[in-house]
Amino acid sequence: KEKDKLHAQLLHAQKMESVGRLAAGMAHEVNTPIQFIGTNIDFFAEAVDSLQALIQEIRQITASAAPQLVKALDDALDRADWDYLAEELPQAISQSQEGVERVSSIVQAMKEFSHPGSKDACRTDLNRIIETSVTIARNEWKYVAEVEMDLDPELPPVVCLADELGQVLLNLLINAAHAIAAKQLPADDKGLITVSSRQHQDRVEIRISDDGCGIPPATLPHIFEPFFTTKEVGQGTGQGLAIAHNVIHDKLAGELLVESVEGQGSQFIIILPLTDGEES
Repeated sequence: KEKDKLHAQLLHAQKMESVGRLAAGMAHEVNTPIQFIGTNIDFFAEAVDSLQALIQEIRQITASAAPQLVKALDDALDRADWDYLAEELPQAISQSQEGVERVSSIVQAMKEFSHPGSKDACRTDLNRIIETSVTIARNEWKYVAEVEMDLDPELPPVVCLADELGQVLLNLLINAAHAIAAKQLPADDKGLITVSSRQHQDRVEIRISDDGCGIPPATLPHIFEPFFTTKEVGQGTGQGLAIAHNVIHDKLAGELLVESVEGQGSQFIIILPLTDGEES
């Protein structure tokens, strides 16, 4: 069992290293074009504001002009469908700016997630790791669920291995999305994933809950065993939760607990100790 456990950890580490290199490369390649796209959109926004002001000024200047001139101007603006453009262009630019900001946040999350961190534990902002993991996992949950975050803004830094904790959170979020997808909700319905962080005296708790299919009582005692999976062949290796359990228990001296009701959903609870000593 110990040999299988070490083998699973090695495979996982190699896979994450490859994913990290790929993510870092993608983030670098996407970052440059998205920057000049954002700059150009900002320029368009300023240009539209100037154009609207110019048209308004022209209308004021020609208001007392000959009727034929006023009509000619109005006809030209009608042919250009100016009233429609004046209403829709700012909205289109605003939506484009929002899209660029979203891409930028994804790129930043990819850079943070793939950045080679220290092999030693250090003081870490858990809320930032949670936010980054939710962003990275977005493609898994956005079609099947909404995500609500309830993060304690006063949460103190915790001494931990940031990279490995991020991988644990990412795995739990993906599992939550898969559990909701397995429930096979109606096409227009989405499930809910909630992520919270809280301090309780000398420990910190992170809770990831979903309203998915839940875990059968007979399966629940085995979910942290290496290579145990309820997914179909080719869809799961059974390594994710076992490695997550190992990271939280053995490397971070914490606890990984699960509560689940079949047909109603599951909640995974990560408990990490707060230490006042120096980073290891």
